[in-house]
Amino acid sequence: MTDAALSYLALGDSYTIGEGVAEDARWPARLATELRRVRVPLAEPRILARTGWTTDELSAAMDAEEPLGQWDFVSLLIGVNNQYRGRPVEEYARAFAALLARALKLAGGRADRVLVLSIPDWGVTPFAAAEGRDRARIAQELDAYNAAARATCALRQVAFVDITGVSRALGGAPSMLAADGLHPSAAMHAEWAALALPVARRLLQ
Repeated sequence: MTDAALSYLALGDSYTIGEGVAEDARWPARLATELRRVRVPLAEPRILARTGWTTDELSAAMDAEEPLGQWDFVSLLIGVNNQYRGRPVEEYARAFAALLARALKLAGGRADRVLVLSIPDWGVTPFAAAEGRDRARIAQELDAYNAAARATCALRQVAFVDITGVSRALGGAPSMLAADGLHPSAAMHAEWAALALPVARRLLQ
C-alpha cells in the first residue's frame, strides 16, 4: 500500500480474529482486500480480538494496548460471549455503548468512519445442538442484544450491518463451519465481508 492507505482497526472476539480460518480469510482482511479492488485504499487491518472475549475483556485489552492512537476506520463486532455466559441484555447494552464511544474516539470522533456488525447466531451450529442448547432461546437473546446495539448505533449515527440473517440461513451448513462445528469457515467470513463491503465503501469514499 501507499502512504495514502487508510488505517484500519478491527475490534472483536473469535468472529473477528477468525478462529479456525487463515489470516487472509478473516472477514476484516477480506473486506480490506475487496475495498482495494474497488480503489478504496484500506490497509491490512490491525486486529484486536481473541476467541472468548466478552465486552469487558475487549475493553481491558484495549486498556492494555493504550495508546491505541487514531485510525481512519474502526470496526466493532462483540457480544456473543456475553450471551453465551448468560449475561443480561441491559448489561450488554451499557458495555456496548461504552465500547462504541471508544471506537468513535479512536476514529477521531467521526461516526462515518466506524462500522458495527451484528452478532451472528451460533444456535444453528452443530456445536449448539451437541450441547443441548435451546436454539429458539439463543435466537431470542441474540435478537435482544442486536436490537440494543442497533439502537445505540442509530443514536450515534454509526453504520450497522446485519450479518445475523445470513448466519441463520447458512450457518448450519458444513461448508460454512470451521472444524470445531461452531466457528464460521472462510466461506462464511466471505459472506460477512460481502455484506459489509457496500457500507464500508460508502463510508470511506
